[in-house]
Amino acid sequence: MTEPRMQPLGFAQNLAVRGLIGGAKLLPFRWRVPFLGWLMRRIVGPLAGYRARARENLALIWPDLPERERRRIADASLDNAGRTLIENYSTADLLARGAQTEPAGPGLQALVAAQAAGRPVILMTGHFGNYEAGRAALVARGYSIGGLYRPMKNRHFNTHYVRTMEAFGGPVFPQGRAGTSGFVRHLKAGGILVLLFDQQAPGEWIDFLGQPAQTAISAAQLALRYDAELIPFYATRQPDGLTFQVDLEAPVPHSDALQMTEALTRSLEARVEAHPGQWFWIHRRWKGVPPRPQPDAGPAAEDRGRA
Repeated sequence: MTEPRMQPLGFAQNLAVRGLIGGAKLLPFRWRVPFLGWLMRRIVGPLAGYRARARENLALIWPDLPERERRRIADASLDNAGRTLIENYSTADLLARGAQTEPAGPGLQALVAAQAAGRPVILMTGHFGNYEAGRAALVARGYSIGGLYRPMKNRHFNTHYVRTMEAFGGPVFPQGRAGTSGFVRHLKAGGILVLLFDQQAPGEWIDFLGQPAQTAISAAQLALRYDAELIPFYATRQPDGLTFQVDLEAPVPHSDALQMTEALTRSLEARVEAHPGQWFWIHRRWKGVPPRPQPDAGPAAEDRGRA
């Protein structure tokens, strides 16, 4: 019964977002990116509750951090999210800048070797810096990189969201049975795929920044099944707010899926700790955290209880 009422609301929300993006794209790239950062930090983020959520997450993870510093990190995170949004809708500009960005790191050599041998590659990253800037740097060098995405609840917005991802080059697949089938076919053919693994998803409880977070281990399972390189990669925003450093870390050694996913988690943790304002603290990463098991009280405690 609620669906008919939600459709007009979703349509209106989509129009508002499209209007904002379209208006911002009238500005030169060097102005529109900081403008969207400011807008998200000062207006959209506070009104949408993103700032409050970011501060809650920061208080959970770093309770001893001064409140003033938590506010600063939350605002930087919102600014980065706003910049990322408009960059990803500025496909031609981001690809042109990607062509000027030299990817580096031991994972780059591993990627080149795997492709030469016809082996698949899974690039793993998180909502850090701008993940699409890293993809753009590789696409600009001739790589076709597919991706798996989580469809938006707003179907109107989802339509142009998907078109934007496809414009970067490489197929994109929705989460679900049909999307996963295409994803696997691309992988089996020796393709390159990118996955973001830092949102709450069914899987294993793995500590992230000191708190248990439900984490999917499917990427590692696929890497083991299809002999794919599993490479952490990141695009870190530079002080000018417009350029990126793209790093491909050494591939995660094949062992078991849980251990490999834990290695990926430690990799992302290091990036977040080094640049906390570049991670999306606005997500509900620690949703549904289970209580930690209490240590065994032992016989002495039982005796005290009887006393």
